[in-house]
Order: sequence, then structure tokens, then C-alpha cells
Amino acid sequence: MLYDGEIVGYTVGNDVSSRAIEGENPLYLPQAKVYDRCCALGPCVVGAGGVDDPHDLGMSMRIERDGETVFDDATSTAEMARTCEELVGYWRAHNAVPEMGVLLTGTSLVPDEAFTLQPGDTVRIDIEGIGELVNPVVEV
Repeated sequence: MLYDGEIVGYTVGNDVSSRAIEGENPLYLPQAKVYDRCCALGPCVVGAGGVDDPHDLGMSMRIERDGETVFDDATSTAEMARTCEELVGYWRAHNAVPEMGVLLTGTSLVPDEAFTLQPGDTVRIDIEGIGELVNPVVEV
């Protein structure tokens, strides 16, 4: 979470992309993320001072379907190619940025290309020290 360009807190985000659009051409990524209710945030915002090192947090994602786990993987924010501060700098360098915003950093927790979410699936994303975001998949 950013306020006036400064990092003021951290949360968990799940920004769902349309693989059909994204797969056609990497330049279509912005269009792949414009669906109603395609980005969930939560379960809370932890103040910037409440996170010791945002670049060393364990992260995991599990997708459940009909009571079975169909995807389960984990990584760490230590694997990020850029720091949170660098990402904020890039965002602000050439964009009109609102006073308050959420900047999602991206993650390597992505199912293989053949995987498709289905209505009724449950996505669970957990970030150490922040919390677990749980959201159902619904067709809108």
C-alpha cells in the first residue's frame, strides 16, 4: 500500500489474468487483467513497520477443487528480481499516480499453462507475517 508514493503497508493480492488473452501476445497483459472482480486484496494491511524484511517472506498458494488440492506451490519474496522500493520508483517515474494506491509485485506462484481456474475453485494465498487471502472463483 502506498500513500503519496511512500510504502505504508503490505497486504496479499490475487490478480487473476485471462490466459487466453495473455497467451496471444505478452503485450496484451493489461487487457488480460480488466475483468470485474479480477483482483482480491486482504485479509488485512500490515503497517510498513510491522514487517521486518519485506524481501524475505515466505509465500504459498494452494488451489482447491471439489475438496482436492489441484495446485500447491511456495516461494519467497527473496526471489523477487526488484525490491519493493525499485518497483515504486518505476511506477512513479512515468505515471500519474493517485495519492493512495496498491502496487502488486507479481509472483512466481503460477500454475502451468494448461491449468484453468473453474467456478467453485478456492484460491488460498498466504504470506508470512501478513496473512492468508482466501477467495472463491466465480463466473461473472
